[in-house]
Amino acid sequence: MGIQHLGAFGGFVNKTGALVGHRTGGQNVITAIPHPSNKPPTTAQLNQRAKFRLLGSFLRRMTVLIRVGFEESRLQKQSAFSAAFKENYYNAITGVAPNFTINYPMLVYSKGILSGPYTASALAVAGSKIEVTWTAQIATGVGEATDKITVVAYNPAKKQFAMLAGAALRSALTFNLQVPPDWAGDGCHVWASMVSTDGKKASDSQYLGLHTIL
Repeated sequence: MGIQHLGAFGGFVNKTGALVGHRTGGQNVITAIPHPSNKPPTTAQLNQRAKFRLLGSFLRRMTVLIRVGFEESRLQKQSAFSAAFKENYYNAITGVAPNFTINYPMLVYSKGILSGPYTASALAVAGSKIEVTWTAQIATGVGEATDKITVVAYNPAKKQFAMLAGAALRSALTFNLQVPPDWAGDGCHVWASMVSTDGKKASDSQYLGLHTIL
């Protein structure tokens, strides 16, 4: 049964007859109920589904960061997750079917006008830590010393993340991310980005390389 929360002109949610109503990107959307197809999926459709599963499962684990990192996408009435998915679907999947993989250097979880951590670099250091350093320069002219860095590490061998949002001020110029001790010997992909203190502006995320945890 469809439910009209705002009267006759406010759209509806759930099913009404052959229609389905929902709200997305600040808009009421009504679509037809999809009909199952009896045709077997084509190779292209199977490949697309495989890519969707791969990327969707990966990005969902970064949802908290994506909500902030792709905040500006809401200006185009698009959810942050949808914008991140579209960006990465066309740029961050590699390989040949059925062996699709994430292209980690091309993956982004944040995209915005804020200046990122300038000349950022990462280094695995003793104690199962990843040291990230950067300089104070604000390359784009948009940013403050009080902006905060987010650092992300992903261990593909264990399929685990270590991440910390708001880890340190831009003015700190360095931060050590602690990762699990049992990651020692594993290679980890590292990214970093900046977010304004009010959380309304974000930088592009930057890939900082693959590092073997000590």
